[in-house]
Amino acid sequence: MAWFRNYYECARCDSKWTDDWSCMCDDDCRRCGARHMSPYKSDDLTEIIKSHGGTFVVLRSPDTAEHTPDYCEITTFSTHAQAQAYLKSVS
Repeated sequence: MAWFRNYYECARCDSKWTDDWSCMCDDDCRRCGARHMSPYKSDDLTEIIKSHGGTFVVLRSPDTAEHTPDYCEITTFSTHAQAQAYLKSVS
């Protein structure tokens, strides 16, 4: 399942916050309660690279994920550049 980090700024009180979710959805301001703030930016976190014990692990949020990304390991590389190249090749 797709996974995003959404960045918000409240139109009423200028508060800023982030929220991770399975879509780029509107959110309510946690400070003043203003409703339906749309994200001004979103990072796609469906596939990520994590450093682990000297290797770089490619992780993907599976279609079965619901309230958390529930990442599954796809493959491992010895360099970050190799992991990035792999993600570019499967996109």
